[in-house]
Amino acid sequence: MNKNPMSNRNLAAERHASLSRRTFLRGIGACMALPAFESLSPFRSFSAPAAAAARVAPTRMAFLYVPNGTIPSAWFPENEGKDFALSRTLQPLEKVRHELQVVGGLEDISADAGPDGGGDHARAGGTFLTGVRIKKTAGSDIYAGTSIDQIVARQIGHLTRFPSLELTCDSVRKAGNCDSGYSCAYEYNLAWRSPTQPVSPEPNPRLVFERLFGVGSQAERVENLKRRQREEQSILDFVMADAAAIEKKMNGRDRQKLDQYLTAVREIEQRIEKAEKFPLANPSVDSPAGIPPSYEEHIALMFDMMTLAFQTDSTRIASMLLAGEGSNRTFTEIGLTEGHHNLTHHRNQQEQIDKVKEIDLWYVKQLGKFLTKMEQTKDVDGRSLLHNSMIVYGSGNADGNRHTHTNLPILLAGSGGGTLQSGRFVKARNVPLTNLFLSMADRMGAKGIERHGDSTGRLELVA
Repeated sequence: MNKNPMSNRNLAAERHASLSRRTFLRGIGACMALPAFESLSPFRSFSAPAAAAARVAPTRMAFLYVPNGTIPSAWFPENEGKDFALSRTLQPLEKVRHELQVVGGLEDISADAGPDGGGDHARAGGTFLTGVRIKKTAGSDIYAGTSIDQIVARQIGHLTRFPSLELTCDSVRKAGNCDSGYSCAYEYNLAWRSPTQPVSPEPNPRLVFERLFGVGSQAERVENLKRRQREEQSILDFVMADAAAIEKKMNGRDRQKLDQYLTAVREIEQRIEKAEKFPLANPSVDSPAGIPPSYEEHIALMFDMMTLAFQTDSTRIASMLLAGEGSNRTFTEIGLTEGHHNLTHHRNQQEQIDKVKEIDLWYVKQLGKFLTKMEQTKDVDGRSLLHNSMIVYGSGNADGNRHTHTNLPILLAGSGGGTLQSGRFVKARNVPLTNLFLSMADRMGAKGIERHGDSTGRLELVA
């Protein structure tokens, strides 16, 4: 570490001067940095001559969780392979059928009861992205596993302004007893940074937008960015000048304290420099007003935020909890006043089964709108955003009536940039869900992940 603050200040001043023109140009660029444009794309293949270099888009990955399982008989298609016909529940996905894989036979056995008894909803939610059996506790000593999205984010998150994005259309809870002695943290958090640290998802679409793109109107967002950058640099310059003025008057212990302080200051400076490498995208849309009263509109807004985040390459990894596992939400918008969870315990009564089918269908309709928009959004390589993505939609519960965790309802939408065989129904036959996640991590460019949770290998069916 350089222990001369004045020298550090001079270096900072020289660097600031050398960057001033570039910073100014970036400020102008922020006004225009809507989605990534094909002609300006930094994602280029260097295997061909520069004049003919193909533009390469990044691959995105998202996990969408729906609670309480589905009615299996209405979910899975009848025929395997490319010849499959969409089931009644999946009919709203007809427009993007060519970008779908319905994957049967995947299981989450970490969610099975075993000696822990009740609590299947908590186990289904807490193990979905981790593949690790969770600790049965309603106290602060929660313990799960690190989720696959966070494992991948550790390796590639530095390539974007945000390593990952966590969203929810439900409450945000990390404490309390929610399911037979299991903490609410397991049901209301998909992403886990570590076994003891869930990543809180954001429920407010306005706050998501402001986090991604800043506060205010489109013009105000640009000015706010410039002012923030000026203020941050000004503060750093002041701190370095102040340190140089007092260093000579300090004894040895105080100089050591000053060195520690300046190390922290330089870390802040490095974060600012890193942020400047990613000019702030500024979509020509206004920020949402907040959480709308309509559940359907809430889901639509959060899907829009995810689309914008991927389109502007603000992040390449996202998760979204449509509702916490065990949700007993009513669906008056389709004429159902009974709670979702209560209905799934239908005891084979056809009237209740039919109502659950309608809820399953309603959720897939919302998914269909999102995937269609992703399909209609062009990426930097001229293909669709959906083509260059891998979107998992599913649940850690299979049959909500029996609380089973085998043959899960899992969809994989998108072609992973052309690395997946889409447009088919495949049966994996008793394969851990985590095997699919390992195959996805490979396609995201993550290295050295030999196992994840209860995985037994890669899922070759999506190779």
